[in-house]
Amino acid sequence: MLKDLHLIESPEIVLLVASVIFFFSIVAGKAGFRFGLPALLLFLGVGMLFGSDGLGIQFSNPSAAQFIGMLALSIILFSGGMDTKMSEIRPIAKEGVILATVGVLLTTLITGGFIYYVFLWSTGYETLTIPESMLLAAVMSSTDSASVFSILRSKGVYLKERLRPTLELESGSNDPMAYMLTLLLISAIQVGGMDLQSAAIQLVIQLVVGAIAGFLLGMVAVWLINHLDINNESLYPILLLTTAFFTFSATTLCKGNGYLAVYIAGLVVGNAKIVHKKSIGTFFDGFAWLWQIVMFLTLGLLVNPHELLPVAPVGLLVGVFMILIARPLTIFLCLAPFKSFSTKGKLYISWVGLRGAVPIIFATYPWIAGIGHGSMFFNIVFFITILSLLIQGTTVTQAAKWLGMIDEPARKDEFGIELPEEIKSVMSEIELTPAVLAHGNKLMQLSLPDHTLAVMVKRDGRYFIPRGDTELKQNDLLLVISDNDQALLDAYKSLGVTDYTMRKN
Repeated sequence: MLKDLHLIESPEIVLLVASVIFFFSIVAGKAGFRFGLPALLLFLGVGMLFGSDGLGIQFSNPSAAQFIGMLALSIILFSGGMDTKMSEIRPIAKEGVILATVGVLLTTLITGGFIYYVFLWSTGYETLTIPESMLLAAVMSSTDSASVFSILRSKGVYLKERLRPTLELESGSNDPMAYMLTLLLISAIQVGGMDLQSAAIQLVIQLVVGAIAGFLLGMVAVWLINHLDINNESLYPILLLTTAFFTFSATTLCKGNGYLAVYIAGLVVGNAKIVHKKSIGTFFDGFAWLWQIVMFLTLGLLVNPHELLPVAPVGLLVGVFMILIARPLTIFLCLAPFKSFSTKGKLYISWVGLRGAVPIIFATYPWIAGIGHGSMFFNIVFFITILSLLIQGTTVTQAAKWLGMIDEPARKDEFGIELPEEIKSVMSEIELTPAVLAHGNKLMQLSLPDHTLAVMVKRDGRYFIPRGDTELKQNDLLLVISDNDQALLDAYKSLGVTDYTMRKN
């Protein structure tokens, strides 16, 4: 059996064990994708497999797990913000903010009340006080950004009614509220009471400082990326990574909410014009996945699976209640004033209330603070997370089909060409149909206006640069570039094109 990680003297053994665990995680994630299982659930499973009840790696340091989770969430939230387009979330910003704040509070109150009566009426468990019940509920009150981002994007699901940006905005911005409620309730339990006015002021300060710091430091990051001439493209992602960590830590030290700050900073950077944007995005996508694996593996190692069995009955009751009652009730109450979503859309938002690493990380706070039942809270939250990923995470696509929320996919960027930000241009991908080729099948015969060039053709997976006498064929994909929006629109009209993808640089 393997010993405690810190007792392994040979660094080669540590590296060997780590590489084997990562390899198993990646293979498990790939296999899970084929069978419709969330990769993050498999990462948790691998961690448990190698843990104390499995192959014997002893890891019982919640403080270390909390620190790893903090680093991972900073990167995941920043990367998630970078991938979120302001044009998509602007129409549903009000709804997203309400879900991220009022929604978390309602979830805490509804679930906390249910937890109180479950422990009051159950045999075999100590009765929880109302503050303790609310604390357990607050820990689980936010949806998990890592789970929502990875599952929605890996599934490649295209949803109607702006459901995807709504879910991603909610999951990316509701952690601060849950974090604050968790800390406030821990403090109230420790001192024997809570000053609601002071708590409300502290909450507002956290959110306001976090939002302002995230925006300002995001703008600073954009300026640094565009004005520091490093002469090495590989260093730009590292520069941005340092600004993300600085944003989180500096905001937290200034009494703001660091999780909100890094998400907003990521939004600012992702929606600004920066140099080397594509390579930076690729770096952060891979780095975010790395830290998701590290985070879930760590949490899997931290739990002792045999300790989940005693809490399974209450965990099952609370988990099912949250999925079927608390979450839908919260969503319908929060979205009642808005006309943005149909009843089926609200039901889908209710269903994709995934729990994941964030609640587990937040569950380490009562444990570390020495709150009574802290370790039991951790095990209950871990059990409910597995339940959520198994039930909700595996049915994200199927639920969308049942509710009729699947939308037609946007056309993929087939050429993957990125021009420098300073070049003002419009690119378009045009599929050549019989109607387009009706006036001739050579490039010179196409009616392209001035300042517009056909620069590349994709045919049967092969790319080539066309000449004037190049013979074009049906189903070819033509990449056209222009410095004038109207010129391209005129070209579409003259060619009879109705199916195209336009990208502004």
